[in-house]
Amino acid sequence: MLFTETKLKGAFIIDLEPKTDNRGFFARAFCQKEFEAHGLKPTVAQCNLAFTHKQGTLRGMHYQIPPAAEAKLFRCTKGANYHVIIDLRPDSPTYLQHVGVELTPENRRTLYVPEMFAHGYQAQVDNCEAIYQVSEFYTPGCEKGLRYDDPTLGIEWPQPVSEITEKDASWPLLESTTTGVS
Repeated sequence: MLFTETKLKGAFIIDLEPKTDNRGFFARAFCQKEFEAHGLKPTVAQCNLAFTHKQGTLRGMHYQIPPAAEAKLFRCTKGANYHVIIDLRPDSPTYLQHVGVELTPENRRTLYVPEMFAHGYQAQVDNCEAIYQVSEFYTPGCEKGLRYDDPTLGIEWPQPVSEITEKDASWPLLESTTTGVS
């Protein structure tokens, strides 16, 4: 696996390192020891699959707070998804900065999202599918979110948002919260 750290410390794009022969190729997509060597949390508590019908649909921006803060490992298995992560660590030099990356079955990339990073993604075509591993169990009392269109964040999504849940569209704006991100 090839680990490329983004401008957000601890967040990585992971590319496969295929070993090819006349049958095709073999590549490791996850290795606990390699993740630990890069300072990443290799725990897998759950593995989830998300299917999205309509192009432009946005899921996010989600995160969980302690004691259930979670790291995530995302891969697109069908279609194309544009993923955005936001650094929510107040002591980080990249606090509230974000990075976007497109994941497709063709590029076979994986996005590692550290704890205390918000994450969301938008389907770039109809009928997209993503599989992701999370390091903690889903804990509703620890679930939080940010608005995908918060002007403080300035995220530029590649397409207009065609579908979003009421819950995701209703997260408060950062400037309207007195305590910031918690």
